[in-house]
Amino acid sequence: MSDEITGTTAAEIADSVRALLERGTLRSGALLPPVRELAAKLGVNRNTAVAAYRQLAQAGLVVARGRAGTVVAGMDAVAQEGYASDTVLRDVGTGNPDPALIPDPSAALATVAGRPVLYGEPVIDRGLEHWARDWVAPELGGSEFRITITSGAVDAVERLLAQALTRDDAVALEDPCFLASIHTVRLGGYRAVPVPVDAEGMTVDGLRAALAAGVRAIICTPRAQNPTGASLSARRAEELRAVLVDHPYVLLIEDDHYSMLSQRRYESLISPTHRRFALIRSVSKFLGPDMCLAIAATDPETAERLAMRLSPGTTWVSHLLQRLTLAQLTEPGAVARVAAAGAHYAERNEAFSARLRDHGIPTPDTEGLSLWVELPQPARQVSERLMRRGWLARTGDDFALGDRAEPSHHLRLTVHDLSDDDADTLVADLVSAAGIPAVTGQATR
Repeated sequence: MSDEITGTTAAEIADSVRALLERGTLRSGALLPPVRELAAKLGVNRNTAVAAYRQLAQAGLVVARGRAGTVVAGMDAVAQEGYASDTVLRDVGTGNPDPALIPDPSAALATVAGRPVLYGEPVIDRGLEHWARDWVAPELGGSEFRITITSGAVDAVERLLAQALTRDDAVALEDPCFLASIHTVRLGGYRAVPVPVDAEGMTVDGLRAALAAGVRAIICTPRAQNPTGASLSARRAEELRAVLVDHPYVLLIEDDHYSMLSQRRYESLISPTHRRFALIRSVSKFLGPDMCLAIAATDPETAERLAMRLSPGTTWVSHLLQRLTLAQLTEPGAVARVAAAGAHYAERNEAFSARLRDHGIPTPDTEGLSLWVELPQPARQVSERLMRRGWLARTGDDFALGDRAEPSHHLRLTVHDLSDDDADTLVADLVSAAGIPAVTGQATR
């Protein structure tokens, strides 16, 4: 392989490798020559070869694996949220809200037409902006902020990272992690640094280690963390804020995706002294995934950078969608329906958790659209056995960051839309698939 790479400068060597990739001579997973070997063959300084490989890594074309060498990067498939396509199984791993609990936008649609919005006009609907400021201000503790509207939370995160980072910059992600965040970081060419999550949220030691590793951004879910359902406790939030005091310019992104459905108090990591922050609230969990809109409250400098990426006439969020969102968020019937949905998810998840506890399967006190269930056996084995019983579940392996020596023992189950009979059947099948001794004499709920 080293015989085909040419060049005497870092740029020439990198261009040579790019050409081999474009011709298909180098393919995903191919091992590049060691730096010392390549430098000797080309007759260049070792640092020149190092610089060439660094350029390729920053471009996302190769991955450095320490003693295992440098390999050509591949576009590894990333698990996606939502229904699995082409399956006849009962899908209990979707992470979807119940469509029956999403407010009907039909009545609101008639109120949002108004006059057309033209090029050069403000990209944010003034009514939605004013409402959004009142919505997020209590969580920002007096910090100065501005509102930006994006096409959903994932769009907000992608734009936030792009305006602050370059390829190969490190980003702290919760581990296990929301699938879209894993996907966004990988596509952006950033390095994910895992921060373990326990029952109280991000761990203090994990965040401290990530900051020591040089992360330039942190993505945190204060409530209903996906997939675990954990929410930050007041004590944990205070401890994490203390760690962040010495890092005020690290971009701190809080994704409060569950917002209006949550039964928990909001605990924020954003303090008045933190200089780079964003609080994101999308409407997809309670107004529906197709209402692709999110509100991002950010520090003024970050808002200015985002504004450059949301220029009038090209990439603003439709004013019709903004007006429709505002109409629903201010209509008493729709607001009451959202509140009822949040209570319903909490009640159905707790009822299912109680069934699991009756069979000796511990379930933590969490919230969200799904449950995070720990099993005595590797989750993939249990999932395969459930498939033979007609169920399609999501294993914790999908949400893990990096390579794990041990397989996950968790399933993420979306059960809020199951009838009582179906819930009883799923629990019985899960107990059998996990090899848990049956408990006799249990009353059916």
